[in-house]
Amino acid sequence: MHEQLDHGIFCLETGYQRPGTACCYLLVDHGEAAFIETGTAHSVPLLLEALAQAGVAREQVRYVIPTHVHLDHAGGAGALLQHLPAATLLVHPRGARHLIDPERLIEGAQQVYGPERFAELYGRVVAAPAERVCEALDHSSWPLGNRHLLVRDTPGHARHHFCVWDEPSRGWFSGDTFGVAYRELARADEAFMMPTTTPVQFDPEALIASIELLMSYDPANVYLTHFGRIRASRTQADSLREQLGDYQRICAPLAGDVDEERWLQDALGDYTVARLRSFGCTWEDARIRSFLDLDLRLNAQGLSDWRQRSLRA
Repeated sequence: MHEQLDHGIFCLETGYQRPGTACCYLLVDHGEAAFIETGTAHSVPLLLEALAQAGVAREQVRYVIPTHVHLDHAGGAGALLQHLPAATLLVHPRGARHLIDPERLIEGAQQVYGPERFAELYGRVVAAPAERVCEALDHSSWPLGNRHLLVRDTPGHARHHFCVWDEPSRGWFSGDTFGVAYRELARADEAFMMPTTTPVQFDPEALIASIELLMSYDPANVYLTHFGRIRASRTQADSLREQLGDYQRICAPLAGDVDEERWLQDALGDYTVARLRSFGCTWEDARIRSFLDLDLRLNAQGLSDWRQRSLRA
């Protein structure tokens, strides 16, 4: 499923897990192009096909820009570069070394998923050549055709996360900073927002500050990786802030001999089901929990990790 939006922006399905889970974006402007996010190694053929359908030669791609180095966003970066001879990989300074030498990323994901499931999800993670990697600093601006893409450091989801501001569309390519909004859960034109608190660097206060940074630009659009364009609003930002505060309160009573991640996953499931009920969702509880299983599991892991770090501090 590929969508042509306005302002030379295409939303591209990456094929991660189920349709509608993750996308990347192709920007085309006066003979130059950029990919924002890459999906996994499995996504590369889909992205190259979309490039051809858009009438863009591979040599016209100037940048590949993952918002952070989690593998559903950047796992295909090295493999994609092999097909784009003129492209530079723009990466957060804290993440660049992990795409040049992805061994730690691979090991961490394999510990979570196991080698077999890892291969199904991510394929072969290819190292990016160091000479084609450029660290994109906070406030740096990158020319593309007749526009400039502005990079802003947005920690909270991860310390190696930035977002990309596009002035022509007045839009943020937000990675995971502005949460997730799956279209299956939307009500008419209103998105159901959820924060994403993936391990191992989740920091709720930093994430709230990053959300406020995005809103300070008075955006018209937010281009989510999970999933697609939404119209930016103060209501959405406030919803994410509220949920992040509630997530912290959910952690508060934890003590004693309890399977912390399991308990948190169940508690987050109860909380999210209740919010969806208030939103007007008519799905059965079991269907909601099944649909959001990975999100709830990863959010629970990230909250548990954050709580343990907070206790040690």
